[in-house]
Amino acid sequence: MKRFDISVLMTDELRAFLHGAHSDPFRILGPHRLRDDVLVRVFRPDAREVSIKLDNNGSVVPAEKIQGDGLFQATLEKCARDVPYTLKIKRWDGSEQTTRDPYSYGVIMGEVDVHLFAEGQHWRLYEKFGAHLRQIGDDNGVYFAVWAPNAQRVSVVGDFNGWDGRVHAMRRLIGSGVWELFIPGIGENAHYKFEIRTGAGAIFLKSDPFAFFSQHGKETASLVYDLNRYRWADGAWMEARRSKNMPRSPLTIYEVHLGSWRRKAEEGNRFLSYLELADTLLPYVVEMGYTHIELMPVAEHPFEGSWGYQVTNYYAPTSRFGKPDEFRHFVDRCHQAGIGVIMDWVPAHFPKDAHGLAEFDGTDLYEHMDPRQGEHADWGTLIFNFGRNEVRNFLIANALFWLDQYHIDGLRVDAVASMLYLDYSRKEGQWIPNAFGGRENLDAVYFLKRFNEVC
Repeated sequence: MKRFDISVLMTDELRAFLHGAHSDPFRILGPHRLRDDVLVRVFRPDAREVSIKLDNNGSVVPAEKIQGDGLFQATLEKCARDVPYTLKIKRWDGSEQTTRDPYSYGVIMGEVDVHLFAEGQHWRLYEKFGAHLRQIGDDNGVYFAVWAPNAQRVSVVGDFNGWDGRVHAMRRLIGSGVWELFIPGIGENAHYKFEIRTGAGAIFLKSDPFAFFSQHGKETASLVYDLNRYRWADGAWMEARRSKNMPRSPLTIYEVHLGSWRRKAEEGNRFLSYLELADTLLPYVVEMGYTHIELMPVAEHPFEGSWGYQVTNYYAPTSRFGKPDEFRHFVDRCHQAGIGVIMDWVPAHFPKDAHGLAEFDGTDLYEHMDPRQGEHADWGTLIFNFGRNEVRNFLIANALFWLDQYHIDGLRVDAVASMLYLDYSRKEGQWIPNAFGGRENLDAVYFLKRFNEVC
């Protein structure tokens, strides 16, 4: 092993990285060409020793600790830049780990995906953003992607890295505001958040806007979840739905809030689960002669008193009643019993909870900057900026997500009047007219029309 002079590293860059303020960790970490050799840097504060094992010949190269916080470095002599290797890590607690280097992979998200998102027309956005179990080459792990264009640095933190934002800093895709990272070796049920360092140096912990599963209440971590496992049994319903003339068909809707329809009084007045609701609520709806059940919002929300109308996690059915596949089971059972499922959907506004969408990257990203356009004083919530391509895309893709991944039969849009009128519940001087001097929110009108067209 050759010794490598730390002065070769640009000291300002190294200092920024160690303080969690570097926007491109791939400039510091991973493999780097050094004449005929390859220099590999690894940052692991939990490691006592790190070594590099080469796949081609099985040789092991010890890494030298070149900085006290946990920066290691090794020189692989006479190797190609893309030489495959694994990291052998011996932790301070005596445990050991063998893993691929997250900083040995190239750019993963495609240019077309980034382009469509910027245009506001990537209708399967949920397949690209968030946390996805993936195999890259022979390596299994989780791919993370998030939109935070004004962040100085974004990291994936979780129960797999001690919630240390320095360990898994993400790559920024130039010109898009999208950050990505593939972390090998982690799997389903991993708890995670995004640690975001703003341009002003403040650090936020944010839940994943595209998380498929999330904690609720005081615990607000996102969870990695596999949506490809469930096998639907409602094929007959889905096929018959294609040819059914809904405007000429009888329609009787039972509207219900799953959390208060019935409780288990003998067990501390707990909620019924999705599985229990399939065995109790569904037979009731069938017996009463309804054709459809309308669920008050089931997307994850922190405040029980909102009845689900203040959503923080738009892509995650609330974990109050069970796991995502258990909610799918409920919908599946409804369809098998001949009952359609409508879901209340809330694209008008969202709460200010610190872990949610509010000031996501330190700026008014999803909401309007001016409170006369961006805040509902009555409800204490923020209004989506419907004029921004990426925000419209986030919402329309979310509507399609429920129709696609959960076989929802219809979406009842909540608080439409508050979306359509700029002076909704506002006194004179508390709102801004549109470009023509009127009270109509033209961006919201366009959004609702586009939403209906695409759905």
